[in-house]
Amino acid sequence: MSRWLSLAPLVVLAALAALFGLYALNHDPQVQPRALVGRPMPDLTLPALEDGQPVRLRELTAKGPVIVNFFASWCAPCEVEAPQLNALAAKGVRIVGIAYKDAPEKTQAFLARLGDPYVQRLTDRDGRAGVEFGTTGVPETYLVGRDGVILDKHTGPIEAADVEDLALRAR
Repeated sequence: MSRWLSLAPLVVLAALAALFGLYALNHDPQVQPRALVGRPMPDLTLPALEDGQPVRLRELTAKGPVIVNFFASWCAPCEVEAPQLNALAAKGVRIVGIAYKDAPEKTQAFLARLGDPYVQRLTDRDGRAGVEFGTTGVPETYLVGRDGVILDKHTGPIEAADVEDLALRAR
C-alpha cells in the first residue's frame, strides 16, 4: 500500500502535465483579449504627470474621440512606437498618455528624449488603471469615441501602416 502512495504525486503530476498540454494545443496564442471594445471606458481619475492634479479620464472625450495609450519608459516597444504617435499628433489626433507603473521623472525624461505626442499625460503608478482597462502589457492603445465608448484596442507598438487608419478613425 505504501508503494502506491509514493507513486501518487507522480500520477498527479503526469495528469496535470497532460491537462496543460491539451490546453496549449487547443489555445490560439494570437488571440488578444478585447473585452472592453464596445463598452464604456472605465470611469477613472488619475493624477497628471506634471503636477499630480486629478484628471477624470472620461472628461477628456468631451472634445471628441481620443486615443488612450498606455506606455512606460522601461518599455522597449514603446520607444519603437514613439515616431508613430508623434505622426498621429502631427495629424491633429488627440492622444492621452498613461504612464504605466513608471516613476514620473523617468517618464518625463522618456518624453523629452523621444517627443511628447500627448495632449494629456497621466500616471498609473500602481497599475490599477491598466487592470481596469484590461491591459495585457505595454504599449497598448485604445480608440475611445466622444461618448466614452471604447471603439478599438491595439496591443503592441503602433506601426507606420497603422497611422493613417487610426488618424481617420480618431476624427
